[in-house]
Amino acid sequence: MAKKGKKEAESYGKDSFDPLLIESKNAATVVLMLQSPELDVILKACEAIYRYAEKGDENKAILAELGALEPISRLIKHEDKPVRRSAVMVLGVISTRMALRELEGLDYLIEMLGANVKQHHFSFLEEDVITSCMPSGDLSDLHVDALLVISNCLEDEDTMQLIQQTGALDKLMQFARTATLVDVQRKAVNAILRAAQNSKNKKILHDHGVEKILVGLLGPDNADIRETACLAITVMCENESSKVSFGKWGKPLVQLLQNDYGEVKEAAALALSSLTTANMNNSIAVYKARGIEPLVQLLANEREGVVAHVAAVLTNMSSQNILRSNIQAKGVMTALVGPLQSASSLVQSKAALAVSAFACDSEAREEFRIAGGLVALVWLLNSNINEVRRNACWAVFVCASDEPTCLEMFRLGALEILQEINLSTCRKNNFSEAALQKLFEGNLSIKYSLYGGLSSSDIIVDGFYDPGRVKPGKKVLPLEDLFKMEVNQQRPIILVNGRTGDE
Repeated sequence: MAKKGKKEAESYGKDSFDPLLIESKNAATVVLMLQSPELDVILKACEAIYRYAEKGDENKAILAELGALEPISRLIKHEDKPVRRSAVMVLGVISTRMALRELEGLDYLIEMLGANVKQHHFSFLEEDVITSCMPSGDLSDLHVDALLVISNCLEDEDTMQLIQQTGALDKLMQFARTATLVDVQRKAVNAILRAAQNSKNKKILHDHGVEKILVGLLGPDNADIRETACLAITVMCENESSKVSFGKWGKPLVQLLQNDYGEVKEAAALALSSLTTANMNNSIAVYKARGIEPLVQLLANEREGVVAHVAAVLTNMSSQNILRSNIQAKGVMTALVGPLQSASSLVQSKAALAVSAFACDSEAREEFRIAGGLVALVWLLNSNINEVRRNACWAVFVCASDEPTCLEMFRLGALEILQEINLSTCRKNNFSEAALQKLFEGNLSIKYSLYGGLSSSDIIVDGFYDPGRVKPGKKVLPLEDLFKMEVNQQRPIILVNGRTGDE
């Protein structure tokens, strides 16, 4: 029996242990699995942590408390490429700059992208496709995930300086400009976008010529890259030097206004809005790129973001007389009627502001009045959104510069609405008071009827009439309507008319 037991023991020693399926619903247990010597266990743990972290910030905080970052940071240096790649993907979801710096993981990731990066880093483009169930589409390059992690940290000035000092920033620019793999290029552009959120980083990026790179990225036939490049241009325009640089290459942005993808159109319009803000040279560049016609046409676009940003671009361009005249000639006043009726408060606000920018001459106001724009504009005075109401008041102020437009707004009830607004401490604003006074200037008869007197600067001209005192909130009938009424025993209406009968 003793001999038999010895043989059995030897037999067990020679056999491998049967595969054991390990499952756990406990986050702490899964974190411990990261320290396993078994590659399959590590990969499954990374997969589980990735999915868990993607569910929300609360889960990420739990993983941080359980100490998941330390083993994950070690695994990005693992000799096995699938493990290394899985670890980088997890870091892309749960990492913070401070945690990576403390664990020296960021230095290693930057080293991957540094100027001395070897060609063999690209050798596993085809062979290193993870066959596990990691929830990502085409998984083909470790650089994609390394760029994702770094982009999450680039808003920080210290990280940006570190990347600049190591030469990795130039490598990042190279990825954005020349990478043949779309995912790598997209992540590189997104990293630039994240870095540009910081004002000091904007200067660093400008010094490295990021403007030319971003404009070049408007050309590739990839909607995601074009959209991200437009967003990066928008952010970089907050740097005045960058805004000047972008003005030299405004044509590609104008061309994207006619792109088939709505997201690209919207991002291009937003970039043009930033580009033309307080910069007349850039506005002229948009004009020279034949941007006026597509801009006016896009006021009828179905995407609210496109319409809002286009209205902002046109408003920016209106400060130059020649540009304003060209835009008016394209029918902008009629085109703005639709946006005024939008359900979006942002579109309403931008459209009302555009009306105030272009209704500065009688022909434009007449076109707007005939197109029915005054109905929509007066209706916006009732808005509960402060910015919409304020911009509508300003547009009413501008439109009330001639008598026909002023009288039409009276008929639509603009006077009563403005009076109500100015009686409210919450709803009134400087523009509402100015708009009310402007309406009175266009019809001193109504002002006299409501207040029982005029100021020293008010000059009575032909057509002034006294309909009698009317209480605030009550509508004062225009002279044309009073003529139609039968004579009664009420106070007579006094009309001032200095013209002779022949006239």
